[in-house]
Amino acid sequence: MLYDIRVIRVNSRARLLYVHPNFTGIVKTNSSEAKLLASVDVERLPRHIAVIMDGNGRWAKRQGRPRIFGHRAGADSVRAIVDTCRRLEIEAVTLYAFSTENWKRPAAEVRGLMSMLKRYIRKDLKEVHSHNIRFQAIGELAALPDDVQAEIERASETTINNSGMVMSVALNYGSRAEIVRAAQLAAGEVLARGDRIDSLTDADIERNLYTHGLPGVDLLIRTSGEYRISNFLLWQIAYSEIHVTPVLFPDFRRPQIFEAILDYQKRERRFGDVKAAAPS
Repeated sequence: MLYDIRVIRVNSRARLLYVHPNFTGIVKTNSSEAKLLASVDVERLPRHIAVIMDGNGRWAKRQGRPRIFGHRAGADSVRAIVDTCRRLEIEAVTLYAFSTENWKRPAAEVRGLMSMLKRYIRKDLKEVHSHNIRFQAIGELAALPDDVQAEIERASETTINNSGMVMSVALNYGSRAEIVRAAQLAAGEVLARGDRIDSLTDADIERNLYTHGLPGVDLLIRTSGEYRISNFLLWQIAYSEIHVTPVLFPDFRRPQIFEAILDYQKRERRFGDVKAAAPS
């Protein structure tokens, strides 16, 4: 990996700042953002980042605006996440946009969300495609409005051969339902090949998840300070590191992504193993 090398001032002393080449001209020299980026170890980045995008309604309320105003503001945060992660060459990003429980929200808010989602996909598809990003939606998509399904299908087909970062958007998604569906499909496959049902394995379930082919989630980020998983990727986050930030989603931008990654890089990931003791 090649870097631009610039000099910054820290406590009146000069030190070298290594700037990731993909952020040249994007991150301002001597900014707090540049200092965060300089601290990120590009050799230990998470392969798959998932985000529970929470706090849009509270953000809008603080502005004295309707809840849908917060969702619209959150679209810029989505763009920041996607742009930052593809510049870092993260393999996959999964965003929790609409859960199976969100249908309980006021009808006007749901209609606004669907309309906004359709516009976002249509407006941003060209840029997503130009950066070699593959778009996909995960969840019970058949229950979404027909026009939203049409935009999803168009975006998925347009980017299907892209080989860069995979951007997954969870829509009408619930993890328990996903696992049940995967188990049913896996059981059918096991029986169809003439095996006993007790021969079913983790790999059979994994193969039938919406996220099949993606690496497991290394880093799960939740905004707005809430400590809940909210039925999101329960199988996929089995060994994830979890980062909770008090920042409401419409205010979540590139610096907060860097902070989440730096928090992740402080963790000791043992995956159930015990780290070998240092020699005495």
